Amino acid sequence: MELAHSLDGLDAHPWASFSHAYGSAEDLPGLLRALAGTDAEAAEEALSELHGSVLHQGTVYSASAEVVPFLVGMAASGHRTADLLMLLGGLAESEDEYGVAPGSVRGAVADRLTLLLPLLAAPEPDVRRTAAWAVSRTGAAALVLPALRARWEGESMSAPRAEVLAGISRLDPRAGVVVATAALAPSQAAEVRMAAVFAHLDADAPWTETLHTAMLSLLPADPLGSAFDHERGEPLAAVVAALLDRGRRPDREAAFALVDAALHDERAAVRAEALWAADRACMLSRSAAPRLMESLRAAAVDESAVIAMSSLLGRLGRVAAPASDVLAPLAGRNPDEDDDHADRALAALVLVAPEQAAPLLAAGLGRRPRALAAVAGFRSPAAFALPCDAALLDAVRDRLSRPESLSGNEPWQLTHLLSAWGADAAAALPELRAALPHHPDRVAPAIASVAAGCGQDERARAVGSLRAAAERGVLAAARALYDLEGEAAPLVRCLERELAGAGDVRDAAVTAGVLGPRGAALVPALREALRRTGDATTPALDRDTAVAEALWRITGNAEEAVAVLDSVFARAERSAWSRWSVVRAARATALLGPAGRPLRPRLEAALASPTQAPAAVTALAAVAEPASSDRVALAATVLRAAESDADPEGACEAWEALGAEAMTEDHLRRLVALADGDARVVRSGVEDRIIHQDEAFRERAGALLRAFSGSAPTGP
Repeated sequence: MELAHSLDGLDAHPWASFSHAYGSAEDLPGLLRALAGTDAEAAEEALSELHGSVLHQGTVYSASAEVVPFLVGMAASGHRTADLLMLLGGLAESEDEYGVAPGSVRGAVADRLTLLLPLLAAPEPDVRRTAAWAVSRTGAAALVLPALRARWEGESMSAPRAEVLAGISRLDPRAGVVVATAALAPSQAAEVRMAAVFAHLDADAPWTETLHTAMLSLLPADPLGSAFDHERGEPLAAVVAALLDRGRRPDREAAFALVDAALHDERAAVRAEALWAADRACMLSRSAAPRLMESLRAAAVDESAVIAMSSLLGRLGRVAAPASDVLAPLAGRNPDEDDDHADRALAALVLVAPEQAAPLLAAGLGRRPRALAAVAGFRSPAAFALPCDAALLDAVRDRLSRPESLSGNEPWQLTHLLSAWGADAAAALPELRAALPHHPDRVAPAIASVAAGCGQDERARAVGSLRAAAERGVLAAARALYDLEGEAAPLVRCLERELAGAGDVRDAAVTAGVLGPRGAALVPALREALRRTGDATTPALDRDTAVAEALWRITGNAEEAVAVLDSVFARAERSAWSRWSVVRAARATALLGPAGRPLRPRLEAALASPTQAPAAVTALAAVAEPASSDRVALAATVLRAAESDADPEGACEAWEALGAEAMTEDHLRRLVALADGDARVVRSGVEDRIIHQDEAFRERAGALLRAFSGSAPTGP
């Protein structure tokens, strides 16, 4: 096809009838013209905008299928062919479809294979390579496989040849492993051998000593990583993950053997890849950390290696205690100087061996921001608390004695530490009271936490400071005063101002709900806040849910709360980004008990979403008559959600709400697999918390098993 004809019919196309990530597709003709034009800079910008609109973060839309004929025409004409094949392959492989019939975008690309398949023989190696990837992503094996087999026989260059093998394996794993067996030979190019290893994994072929040796011989393998599949960008880690995902003990041991061997390699580049593979293994497998710990220690041959593994050790927490001796020398270095490597090591040691780290943090406080953040930040598990160390308490008091010098997150981090210590930190109350005017939002809650367990005199001084700040309109101080002494009037006055102004209505509503009937004066302001909302954005939906819950807690008027929550559910249906808003609305519905029964249809609709199902089941158990629900089926729905890493914590709440009578023997065995199996259930979220959250799930699921069955069924 000639470039001049690739845009035939562009103006006659009904673009306004289709949409992409940013709305109407009426802007696509202009982008396609710019892409086909001679202005290289404008074409590059148009290509970038097309990626962002019709393949936004991997999602395809109705307009995505409509641009395919024009993109294929340009690619077939030789215009920016490799770039356009990348876009077309991305469109074909996407399974995240929004507002478009399932498979229709992939089908649109497959319909143009007669123009794309000849590109497998293009003069340019990068075009041949990208074409092999793109056409295999269509899934049209009948047309594509013969073309790839023919290309395999005729392709001499390693990069396209490797991608041809990957394409054959993708479309027919059995055929791929037949081709791959010969491709493993040492005489083959490294890229082809790497593709052959993956072909065996794709076919679920047995992992053999030949594959083990081949994989190790390819290290360091990062230069061989896939340019198209980010999951295979680090080959050793990808191979380890694939073996672990098989869920079989021999494959698990094979994965660990690869990591062991690579961690003991003399080459730093290989050990670096092995460390990333070990990291991946620990995120996927519960047995990986104890199995690999000695090899990790052996790989800590120098300071750079210690720093490289410090993040993983910190995420493992106390499981990594055998490696504390690797961290401690560096963690304690130069406490009077800024030292980023020492700070990183101490940040890990805080989580691995808190008792050992506390005096080191005391010595370096003020110069170890990462370590202090580890104590109170995202890296620490919810139940983590650094022991109350006398030297560290003195160091914290010294930092708080100069409150004007504190900035960033340090005020929150220091006060978080004191709050965790409670009455053990009573000696710091004078510094906290002095710092209250400078950092009221952070200091006030700490004063309440520490003073709660103190004697009458200290408590009275704390109350006086909080009361004075609350009278000045400091909401945090009013809340702390309420928590400490139960004084509601100052908090009500602060919340009235917050709800009437430009403050955070959601947070104010949550706090108002804590007051219960004592917050009756806030009801008009809460109702007024509802009149200022109505859109379907996540903040608006969550705000209305919080207001509904507050009104229920204050007035006990279920009818009003139900109406608000019904509106939240209805608006959330209009947005693909509101899944967690539905979860929060369902949790609020559960609080209503039987009074929330009118929302049952909304809750049942949410059962189709794995993310929403656990919260919806918990709410259904609370609002519906027990005899009117199939609790066994609901328990199975929750199991499917947990097995797909969709709100495992919420799944535990749902099982607890359903009770033992909902759990069949099969249900219990599946729950045993989740609680006691090797594969981590929690695999997504904030990276620093995934392992801790999985361990927390494991503990809670185990407790449920004991409660449900007395003694759990035999594990896997």
